[in-house]
Amino acid sequence: MSQLDLALTAEVSARHVSFLETGRAQPSRDMVLRLATALSVPLRDQNQLLVAAGHPEAFDEPAEDALAGPIREAVDRMLAHQEPYPMVVMNRAYDVVLLNRGARDVMSRFVLDPSALGAPTNGMALLFDPRLARPFVLDWPLVARTLLSRLHREVLERPNDAALGALLRSLLDLPDVPRDWQAPDLAAPSEPILPIRLRRDDLSLAFLTTVTVFNAPQNVTVEELRIECYFPLDDETRRACEALARQT
Repeated sequence: MSQLDLALTAEVSARHVSFLETGRAQPSRDMVLRLATALSVPLRDQNQLLVAAGHPEAFDEPAEDALAGPIREAVDRMLAHQEPYPMVVMNRAYDVVLLNRGARDVMSRFVLDPSALGAPTNGMALLFDPRLARPFVLDWPLVARTLLSRLHREVLERPNDAALGALLRSLLDLPDVPRDWQAPDLAAPSEPILPIRLRRDDLSLAFLTTVTVFNAPQNVTVEELRIECYFPLDDETRRACEALARQT
């Protein structure tokens, strides 16, 4: 976005934007928020911009386990409605915050070594770690490369996010992750959906996964929640999930 485009989007003069960029003027709190909104800056980073400009933070950041009220009620309803199919709620670093019974059922059957699960469980590590679900993911290179491309983009967009950077490095350091995956594949498409197929012994599951986020929540923690839903790709998976639910 050019300086003029930013000024037009934020409804300020291009001259003032130029003065702010060169340090000839100091932005007010309202100006920081206006420019950050025009640039689609995440709320966490908007708080950092405000502090850097000498203003107090504008957006709350409660701990994930402190979520309450209508947001938590909405998430709980979504988790229940998704049964018997898996649904997982993760934070910005892909740590699992909440999951429904369907997700627990599937995870319990597709983790090689449950003692290797971290606390909290990390959704990316679950797929990449050979001690966890990785041995049971069909077409693992394709699925893993797609998710890694997504993570690479997020790290590039937020270079100061230590949690995302640490997660990326930890995944690349796992055994048998190709070394040429170290460089981001920016040509890879960022698909809104991802098929994933799992097989262990005589149990085979095929899911279509989607990721949903809250729109304009005015809350850092809520904005960063990722709601991942798994939908059966075939009747075999549908029947298997229903059977797993009856068993538990």
